[in-house]
Formats: sequence, structure tokens, C-alpha cells
Amino acid sequence: MTQPASRPPSDARGDVWVIGDVQGCAGALRALLAHPELSRPDTELWFAGDLVNRGPDSLGALRLIRALGARARAILGNHDLHLLAVAAGVRPPGKSDTFQDILDASDAAELLDWLRHRPLMVRDRGHVMVHAGILPAWTLDQAQALAGEIEAALRQPDWHPALHDLYGEEPLNWDDALRGPDRMRVIVNALTRMRVCHAEDGRMDFHHKGGAHAARGLVPWFDLPGRRDPSEPVVFGHWSALGLHIRPDAICLDTGCVWGRALTALRLRDHRIIQQDCTACR
Repeated sequence: MTQPASRPPSDARGDVWVIGDVQGCAGALRALLAHPELSRPDTELWFAGDLVNRGPDSLGALRLIRALGARARAILGNHDLHLLAVAAGVRPPGKSDTFQDILDASDAAELLDWLRHRPLMVRDRGHVMVHAGILPAWTLDQAQALAGEIEAALRQPDWHPALHDLYGEEPLNWDDALRGPDRMRVIVNALTRMRVCHAEDGRMDFHHKGGAHAARGLVPWFDLPGRRDPSEPVVFGHWSALGLHIRPDAICLDTGCVWGRALTALRLRDHRIIQQDCTACR
């Protein structure tokens, strides 16, 4: 299925297509990448995080994306971080995890090393890509610098200890004075887990998992008043209950492939949509 939309400024380079949450649905991803407009060698493919987990073939999905080489720009989502934490012995596997195939693979070390070197934010072509969202208190320059702090910690030779500091819901608000684990948790939670916040003070809420119409007092992060830097559209995933959502400042591409709905790709220059049916992933 395709959907035309308004045309942002063009770029002299090849097209960029952004792909929503794959979550281990390797078959659907292969079918999507076979589309003529995505298979061109000069096409750049961005992946909005959650490459693995919950789907039937996390190993296949990770190998496929890594094999794209320089054509792929993938960011880390909460499920990707969870895989790294389980691999590091920091977190136990969950009952619904489906990435044991990666941990048992002969190339597990190479795949995990590649994964932990992925960024948490991409900013290019007049767009920003994160897995979940950008706190309204942050400028985009600040968000990029803060994402870099986490990326640097995960890229250290001794990267396991950093994962201990990423888990937990507190603090719920950003403060420039935050240091240590509290600082790291807010950064990671905003970039990879946030959906809604309290309208009164911007506190993140991690209990609402439904659509954009949240409980009273809660609003989608992109609707919070006082966003400091809405100058570039933010493309994100993570929110399958919101689904395909395109507006000038915020674009959600998590269309629930792992739940049997669709895997979505969006072309940045004109926001054209291509979707692959994911019935087989359910």
C-alpha cells in the first residue's frame, strides 16, 4: 500500500527510506526490501530501532540489517538494549523474549559488537530519527549530545557496567544538574521508552501503552507545550498503538508488524509510504 504526502526539500544524494520497528520479523523485512524503490543500490535505509525481539526470527533480522553495510543506519531501541543487557548478564531474559537464537549463534559476538556501536539518534536530511521521542526541555543539539553520552559508554571495551545504569523509571524529569546513573536513565528512557508525559510538568509516564488519547493529564510527548526545538521533524517508532502518524513535526512508523499488522517504510523527501503485510509474523 502506498500513500503520497507533502514534499519536503529534496537532497542531491540517493533517497532515504525509514523503516519502522522490525522486532525480529525477518521475513517481512526481506519482502519489504525487495520492493524496487528500496532495493536500489544508492538508496539509504534507516531503521527506527527495535530491530529484534518478540518476532519469529531475530537472528535473521539482525544479520540482514547488518549485511546492508553502509546502506543501513540503524538506531537502538529498548528491545535492542534489552538484548545487550541480557547478553552482558545484567538483565535476565523475559518470558516473551525471542532472541535466544542470537545469543546461541556462531557469530553472536560480532552481531552484538555491531549492535552496541549503533547510535541512539540520527540527524540528517532535515529530519531526526529516534526510537521513542525527544524531551520538550531539550534542543535537538542537546538531545544529540546526550545521546552521544550513552553511545560512548556502550562503545567502550568494557561496556557491560554501563548497562547497569540504564534501568529504572526514576527520575521522570530532566534536570541539567543530573549526573551518573540518574542522568543516563533519563536520557535512555526518553529516547527509547517515552510515549506520553504529564501536561502539567512534563514528567514521563511509562504506564500508558494505548493510543494518543491518554488518560486525563497525559499527552503525547510531541504535544507537550513549550517544546524548545520543533524545527526538524522527528521520526520515531516504539508506539504501535499510535500506528502510522504523519504530521509536520512528528512521524510515527511503528505499525505493529510483530502483532500481525504491517511493516512500514517512509521516503524522507516526500513522505511516501510503502507497507508490507505482516500476517505471518503473528
